[in-house]
Amino acid sequence: MTWSVRVDAGLCLGSGICAGTAPGVFVLEGDRARPLAERVAAGELILEAADLCPAQAITVHDGTSVIGPRPG
Repeated sequence: MTWSVRVDAGLCLGSGICAGTAPGVFVLEGDRARPLAERVAAGELILEAADLCPAQAITVHDGTSVIGPRPG
């Protein structure tokens, strides 16, 4: 199963929490984060990164459903 991951560059604060939590999925580029690929293998660390993002800039999609960040 794969998920689609997006980082809203307008919201991203560049904290690096996502890259530290899921380094195989996110990278800091300048003062903003971005996913390394649009489609990624599903995994708990991706949802955790979305949950921990202080700006709520990360969204995780499973098909057409938004599954992250989780309500909380």
